[in-house]
Amino acid sequence: MEIINSLPFPLMATTLFFLGLAIGSFANVCIYRLPKKESIVFPKSHCPACSAPVRPLDNLPVLSYLILGGKCRDCKNRISAIYPSVEVITGLLLLAGYFKFGLSFDFLVYLVVAPALVIITAIDIEHQIIPDVITLPGIIFGLAAGSYSIGYFNSFMGFLVGGGLFYLLAVLSNGGMGGGDIKYIAAAGALVGWQKVLLIIFIGAFLGSFVGLFQIVVQKKSRKSLIPFGPFLAVATLITLFYGNLLLKLYLDSLTN
Repeated sequence: MEIINSLPFPLMATTLFFLGLAIGSFANVCIYRLPKKESIVFPKSHCPACSAPVRPLDNLPVLSYLILGGKCRDCKNRISAIYPSVEVITGLLLLAGYFKFGLSFDFLVYLVVAPALVIITAIDIEHQIIPDVITLPGIIFGLAAGSYSIGYFNSFMGFLVGGGLFYLLAVLSNGGMGGGDIKYIAAAGALVGWQKVLLIIFIGAFLGSFVGLFQIVVQKKSRKSLIPFGPFLAVATLITLFYGNLLLKLYLDSLTN
């Protein structure tokens, strides 16, 4: 670790950004295959239109997309810009995490969480689901990492408060809250604790209400076409990971003034 910490900051930042691009490329595989319940390992990457295997040199994050002009080398069908977008977003998220946490335990946790949030957001927007294959291991990961960083009791209480509140909402709304959302917030609560999971819920609800109102009033969309709740929870989780302590302090200070 001392050797890594001794590396020049620009070199570390550049390395982590390119690592993020590579992880984003893997995230694209997960986004495409998990909703179909396909293996994320086999078969190798292939064109979604003609199923031609993607050559190694055509599988370089972002660069291959630009060189090929956003088209498949074999069938010339256009490849969605979502693929390089996911790669760049993941790279920028890892870079932001390095700026915030440095090379620490929090950054190692973030290294797992940030790409998972990108995958969850993309899948939930497209398919209105948050796959169990992400949330169930996420609960275990959240309890393990949370127990180390914030203590077992706080981690377990976050799991109970987050999952319990959303389960109660699901019961009261007669299924208005999805099972994926319940498992997600339980995992998030296990990671950040009961106080910060309430912050995640508040921020997610605020963002969801604001965007939903905009879509209904300005874009004239129906309730059925609104963005699902998962992406707002993902953004709220990122905000809480970066600024949760500050936001809680500002809130508590406002109560004493």
